[in-house]
Amino acid sequence: MALPIDTNCMTVSRFIIEKQQENPDATGEFTTLLNSIVTAVKAISNAVRRAGIFQFYGLSGQTNTTGDEQKKLDVLSDELFINLLKSSQTVCGMVSEEDEGIIHVPKRSKEGKYIVCFDPLDGSSNIDCLGSIGSIFGIWKKKDPKESFKDSDVLQPGSEQVAAGYALYGSATMLVLALRNAGGVHGFMYDQSIGEFVLTDHHMKIKEKGAIYSLNEGYAKYFSTGLNNYLNAKKYPESGSPYGARYIGAGVADLHRTIKYGGIFMYPANTKSPKGKLRLMYECNPLAFIVEQAGGKATDGKKRILDIQPTDIHERTPLFIGSSKDVEEVMEFIKKYDS
Repeated sequence: MALPIDTNCMTVSRFIIEKQQENPDATGEFTTLLNSIVTAVKAISNAVRRAGIFQFYGLSGQTNTTGDEQKKLDVLSDELFINLLKSSQTVCGMVSEEDEGIIHVPKRSKEGKYIVCFDPLDGSSNIDCLGSIGSIFGIWKKKDPKESFKDSDVLQPGSEQVAAGYALYGSATMLVLALRNAGGVHGFMYDQSIGEFVLTDHHMKIKEKGAIYSLNEGYAKYFSTGLNNYLNAKKYPESGSPYGARYIGAGVADLHRTIKYGGIFMYPANTKSPKGKLRLMYECNPLAFIVEQAGGKATDGKKRILDIQPTDIHERTPLFIGSSKDVEEVMEFIKKYDS
């Protein structure tokens, strides 16, 4: 008779430890770092589920560094990430969407070798209506492990990430991880009965071409000619069926659907926001790293996201991400009509 509980389940902690054992030079520091992030995600997931009961909905009365009004859950999530990462003694610096400058570890603490850039709660405009939201993080190493941390260590291209991930708080809570040396993208579902993330999606892969496009088309008035021509080609194709349109309004949720079903997610520049709106360091770089590991592509419309050399921790960029052929196609339209 089948047991209702898997007595040999692959939890995220077990997965991380097994990957550590495959590296003879591992010190355990990276494992400790990831476990700290997992703990933050569990705590945020719990807060999201109980937000209505404990009055976590609504605005905090503050704005973040990019001018967005902060929700109460934004502030809570930010503090959880920062405090758990600081106490892990594995990081030397952090960047958060909610904080203006680089976050340093206290001088009394051990300085780790890792830099973490994160959006503690992505899609917070969905909070009050119970829509899907998420967390995003990317992990880099400081440039010289023998030297003390310098602020300039943070400004590395996304191609230098050693890992990235996101958590999706929706109908269930899922943690998706991409590790440079572990091969591929792996999804873990949160099992509340045991308080652990359990591996459910091994080696996630994105289709080469999908049939869904995703963006806020309400701003089409401000889109470039190339992008509007691309959208018309998807809605009114000369042959075959038109693409479906889906848009949740939280980058993590829209991207997770894109990985699962294929297609393209776009957050383009427009005449009102010529540099785009998404942040490179803690939104686009981690998501691009994950999608490339899953076999997709991510560009700003002209060049690969992971090749962009950042000049500011809150730098913005357009984003076109998803199935490789869909991303290539929109780039062709942009090149043809917007050059």
